[in-house]
Amino acid sequence: MNQPIRQRPLSVGPLRAFEAVARLLSFRAAAEELSLTQSAVSRQIQALEEEIGCTLFLRGTRKVELSTDGAVLLPTAVAVLSRLDQTVRQIRRSRGRRVVNVSTFASFASLWLIPRMEAFQREHADIDIRVSAYDRKVDLEDGESDLALRYDDRPSVPPDADQLFEELLSPCVSPWYLQNPPAPLKRPADLARHALAEEDDPRPSAEYLSWRRWLTEQGEPDLQPRRWLYLNFTYQQVQAALTGQGVALARLPLVHEHLQRGELVEPFGKAGRLGSPFGYWLILGPGAARRPEVQQFADWVRAQAALTRDALAGV
Repeated sequence: MNQPIRQRPLSVGPLRAFEAVARLLSFRAAAEELSLTQSAVSRQIQALEEEIGCTLFLRGTRKVELSTDGAVLLPTAVAVLSRLDQTVRQIRRSRGRRVVNVSTFASFASLWLIPRMEAFQREHADIDIRVSAYDRKVDLEDGESDLALRYDDRPSVPPDADQLFEELLSPCVSPWYLQNPPAPLKRPADLARHALAEEDDPRPSAEYLSWRRWLTEQGEPDLQPRRWLYLNFTYQQVQAALTGQGVALARLPLVHEHLQRGELVEPFGKAGRLGSPFGYWLILGPGAARRPEVQQFADWVRAQAALTRDALAGV
């Protein structure tokens, strides 16, 4: 005889226990993550199985596996819990201090955003800024970030993204490096006797940031420097140049203040500058229009970007 179909809504607690066990494939690890005893997690899973009317896990002596029904349930459980957690975060945020969550990449945060943020916080003391710097794109739909400051080409950003400024590359060194260089540095061919700081990055944009592209554009496609200095991030290349370790192919939107203060110089001048199809973008999350603090921060970023564009035009 068929069992009657259950209609009562599922409880969140057992569903969260199910997601943790399914992700970790361990009742013990799930219990530690949820701050419960292992027997409590087992009881919750048993209650969920009874409620749904099926077996969710195949329990072996040394391992736990999802059953066929458990594998069907898991994607929905993950989506439901994720949406629930996102909503709770939004409610908590709206009842506390105003916070703007900014997603960007590490070098942009270090070289451009953070040095300017004190001015924004001085004008908006009631708004907290949380900067998350990852060299990967985040999904603004998930509610974790309110806006993103990205480095990308036009086809890869949403149509309503605001371009802050374009990319512009140029070899840069510290002025005291030129006072006693290992060899003259008057023309691109001279780089064969210097160390070059190269960005070691597997992403497509790295092709446009590479010394090889710059050297090819300058008519020196086969040039090999005295040595290469491979670094993961742009700000590391800048630091290497500032400390006289070699020549960096610097991103001028991020270092123009170093140039203005005389901390860096372009040995080949404007003749050494090279553009790129990539640029710097401001992208607002879907809930930005409902939050004045996000709009205030976005307006401030746009104004700061305009100052950068003006500075680059005058450098």
